[in-house]
Amino acid sequence: MDQTADGEDGQSLLGDVISASGAFEGSEDIAVARDLARGFLTDVQAVHGLPVSGRAMGMVQLVVSELVTNARKYAPGPCLLTLEVNGGAVEVTVWDNNPTPPQILAPNPTRIGQHGLEIVMAVGQTFAIHREPVGKRITSAIVLADDPGPDPVGRQL
Repeated sequence: MDQTADGEDGQSLLGDVISASGAFEGSEDIAVARDLARGFLTDVQAVHGLPVSGRAMGMVQLVVSELVTNARKYAPGPCLLTLEVNGGAVEVTVWDNNPTPPQILAPNPTRIGQHGLEIVMAVGQTFAIHREPVGKRITSAIVLADDPGPDPVGRQL
């Protein structure tokens, strides 16, 4: 979904912002949130011509699933998901109305469950928790195109 903020002369104040949003209330909506992310990234590539790697497609859906699951599990009421392309990455933001920040546990391979934020922090380029006047907002950015890295001869591709 494209959204722009237009000034009086019709020119964009913010430039083209590529974003999509959705509100989710039930646990069945977690699959719908993943579908929104997949459709959004498909459009980012097909409509806007930006590269989206297979890794990015999978990681964004994983982050969406983990963050929406946490919001549905720990906060009453709906949660809001926003996806926005910014600087070669897609920012995944989930807002919920519980102001308590999530507990971030140290990695522990013997622990059963509660690895969601650990995963989100590991796969994202950035991770942030922001308190809001009502609730909190958690954001993670996933790079859209994989860096091919150096070739075997040491040249950057």
